[in-house]
Amino acid sequence: MKMSRRTMLHGTAGLATAAALSAPARAAEPIRLGLLTVKTGPLASGGLDMERALTMFLKERDNTLSGRKVELIVADTAGAPATARTKTQELVEKNDVHCLMGPLAAFEALAIDDYIREKQIPVLGVAAAEDVTQRKPNPWLVRGTSSSAQCAHPMGEYCAKDLKYKTMITIGDDIAYGHEMTAGFQRVFEENGGKIVQKLFAPLTAPDYGTYISQLKEADAIFIGFAGSNGFRFLRQFNEYGLQAKLIPVGGMTALDEAVLRNMGDEALGIVTTCWYSAELDNPANQKFAPAFRAENKYDPGFYAAATYVEGAVLEAALKSIDGKIEDKPAFMAALRATKTDTVRGPVRFDEFGNVIGNVYIRKVTRKEGRLVNSVIKTYPDVSQFWTYDQKAFLANPVYSRDWPPAKNLSN
Repeated sequence: MKMSRRTMLHGTAGLATAAALSAPARAAEPIRLGLLTVKTGPLASGGLDMERALTMFLKERDNTLSGRKVELIVADTAGAPATARTKTQELVEKNDVHCLMGPLAAFEALAIDDYIREKQIPVLGVAAAEDVTQRKPNPWLVRGTSSSAQCAHPMGEYCAKDLKYKTMITIGDDIAYGHEMTAGFQRVFEENGGKIVQKLFAPLTAPDYGTYISQLKEADAIFIGFAGSNGFRFLRQFNEYGLQAKLIPVGGMTALDEAVLRNMGDEALGIVTTCWYSAELDNPANQKFAPAFRAENKYDPGFYAAATYVEGAVLEAALKSIDGKIEDKPAFMAALRATKTDTVRGPVRFDEFGNVIGNVYIRKVTRKEGRLVNSVIKTYPDVSQFWTYDQKAFLANPVYSRDWPPAKNLSN
């Protein structure tokens, strides 16, 4: 039988169609996730933990979320604003990431804010810069950690009401994070009857804190607003000067992070700090995460490790709700902001600006099984970035800074 060319073409097309129908559907391309973190400098201890925890989160899920493989691309910002911006551009324009996680520092977040808006890149934020979720909210950002002052607000109340301190000093890194955190603490402490009698700020890369320690005035306690390893370095010198018997140290959310607590001794015992996380939290997610992280890294997870692990949980929940279709940016951002999920820090949800609402914990350093831990002694549930203030009135004020709120009780 002689086959015409037309018949042959029809037959070939039919076979091709049948083969296409019988073949498995083409798998979606991997989700490209960019992590902006710090691997060098004084913030490196926290930055490395961000990477370790996120890698663990993805590995536990076979590097797959909502049925799609995840390709993690890590960039070292070196804790410098200009480098953070350059690395962000590389991740977006060279690596074509679908979303970003990080960066670590508030000044880095401020440095890339306009670029994120311009390129419309979804960001799961770690840095605490206040205004990116307040007066100048970035529509492409959600933050599952906290704003700079979100944990300092309840600590201000706790120091005044529970610890009964009347006079305090604040000291912090001379960067946006240090300014905003200590300002939020000052505001609430003074509104509850206390007085801030001295405010000090040290450069992020200060080689020595002796100059600042020698300036300290008399007070009941000192609030420490340092990041990375700086809290550990300050407290070591503070103790060497013999001041712990005269001036009680209390800390902000990264002052005695687990990443540095492992390097401390008995001088840390009894110090009270505030944070949205502790490795000692007794919830189902953390009961798995903290022991697994400790087994792999030989120390407890803290703020920085929990930050990316929490953001991973938020990412997973959002992707599940949109069947993994991360390419639809508006739908993905809506899903992120609508997320309500249980995490290692406890339950989280988001306000209209994309900032987390969740528990804040007051912690005390104790010894457990031979190691120092941040034991939870009080929980403030469902804390907003606006604390107990009216949102409209809060936003009508300037952003927290070195100068706002004004310091009216400084001693001469």
